[in-house]
Amino acid sequence: MNTQVPSPPTDRELHSDAPAPLAGSELPVLPSATLLRGQKAVAIDHNGSLYRLQTTRQGKLILTK
Repeated sequence: MNTQVPSPPTDRELHSDAPAPLAGSELPVLPSATLLRGQKAVAIDHNGSLYRLQTTRQGKLILTK
């Protein structure tokens, strides 16, 4: 009888709120809903500069300084 032992769960499976890596990459993937938190736009402070990330009516994202 050939039985397979299941592999242990991955970090991603254990922590569903953890960002998923891009296919073939180590970069985390954050859903836009996580960043926007139900809003149409959010401000992002990056290296002392303020950026605005907003969603359009067509569902696209715009990042402006």
